[in-house]
Amino acid sequence: VAFLAPTTILAEQHYRTFIQRIGSYPVRSGLMSRIVTAKDQRAVRLGVAEGSIDVLFGTHRILQKDIVFRDLGLLIIDEEQRFGVKDKERIKGLRASIDSLSLSATPIPRTLYMSLLKIRDMSLLGTAPIARRSIKTVIGEWDQGTVVKAIEEEVGRGGQVFYLHNRIETLSKVVAQLQNLLPSVIIESAHGQMAPVELEDTMRRFIHQGIQVLVSTTIIENGIDIPNVNTIIIDRADRYGLGQLYQLRGRVGRSDRQAFAYLLYPAETALTEVAIKRLKILSEHTGLGSGFKVALKDMEIRGAGNLLGREQSGHLASVGLDMYIRILDETIKRLEEGGLKEEDREVFLELEYTGFIPESYIKAPSVKFEIYRKIASIASEEELHSLTSELSDRYGTPPVEVANLLYIAEIKIICRKLSIIRLTERRQVVAVEFGKVADLNIQKVMNLIALSAKSIWLDPRQMNVMYMKLDAVSLKDKALFLMEKLQRLL
Repeated sequence: VAFLAPTTILAEQHYRTFIQRIGSYPVRSGLMSRIVTAKDQRAVRLGVAEGSIDVLFGTHRILQKDIVFRDLGLLIIDEEQRFGVKDKERIKGLRASIDSLSLSATPIPRTLYMSLLKIRDMSLLGTAPIARRSIKTVIGEWDQGTVVKAIEEEVGRGGQVFYLHNRIETLSKVVAQLQNLLPSVIIESAHGQMAPVELEDTMRRFIHQGIQVLVSTTIIENGIDIPNVNTIIIDRADRYGLGQLYQLRGRVGRSDRQAFAYLLYPAETALTEVAIKRLKILSEHTGLGSGFKVALKDMEIRGAGNLLGREQSGHLASVGLDMYIRILDETIKRLEEGGLKEEDREVFLELEYTGFIPESYIKAPSVKFEIYRKIASIASEEELHSLTSELSDRYGTPPVEVANLLYIAEIKIICRKLSIIRLTERRQVVAVEFGKVADLNIQKVMNLIALSAKSIWLDPRQMNVMYMKLDAVSLKDKALFLMEKLQRLL
């Protein structure tokens, strides 16, 4: 088994925890990282190659070519979002049939979407540890008084503080500034460019409460478990990604004490639209186990990435999440089945109507999103009837706006049966475009035109396009008219 962690500190933490929990069982483990001496690394490499080491913990070091596994069967990747595609493919290449388990509170958009498409299996841990509390999140401008008060209150109750400042060049200045403001508090710094022995010593003293405030870079981002740290102050929170902010906030609140997270940005600084979105999402998702929801929002902001290439986010903003999902789903079906079936093909409707779920009917945004998704995925009369009954039972009779959405779904069902690929309304005339004219019953088409009193006709230049003149104004009347006419062609 190979256990991959993104940082030296986290790899060692997993290694120590594993040794403690495995106890006297005959399972041998080893650690590979930059803090391990060259002599010990040679011994571990030999043990892995011979098979005398069963579980290898490590950072990127275990991905290097000099690490040869005798019989690798399982790869566990902790904090999966911190690794690039190259890293993951490198270790998968070590053995074709390797099983892989990725762990993350906030999976990267590509991995999350692969799970939603069932390319990967996904399990959610939805139950928080006993007595765990949600973290109180404060978002605002950096203020000296706020910082001092937050540190004094945490230290006053016997706790410790993470102060995040992600610029090594100015880390010492921040430490000096805080020491001037809080002379009685023990403050030190930690960052990834420190000598291994020095970093290990600093973290060990902090874990054993010899340091009260640790000013650090994002080296503390992933998985470090120190229950006594219950306040984190993040300087320049506007510069971090959504998943990164969620991970950083998760460094506190790992006991039964109330924890606090301060996400601060410079006063009088104009935040970008994306930064505002990120901070707003963090403020809305403070509940326990909300990482999955945050990851979904991150996928909406950044995009789902390239499933076959190296990009782990992107491509979504230009087409929207729902359309991206549909396009990708159609492409996968086409590749799997040697072509997309007509009844599975998306029907494009351009009808003049108003359809949405009003606040007066359903208030919760998450429930609305789920209902929109269900309506968009309706593919048969049974599914339509089932959802209509569900809405009536749970929320009462659907208002006109919701009924309009259901009428659209019903029109799409008929369109799929007739291989109609597009309905376009212009000035009270609907153009009906058929994908496969060969599937149509020509006699039924001619009968429909003959009985229409010149309100239905074919385009002589495009024989797969039929026009229908509408007298109706409301979508309900339009829908009933279209469905009645189209039903005659079935």
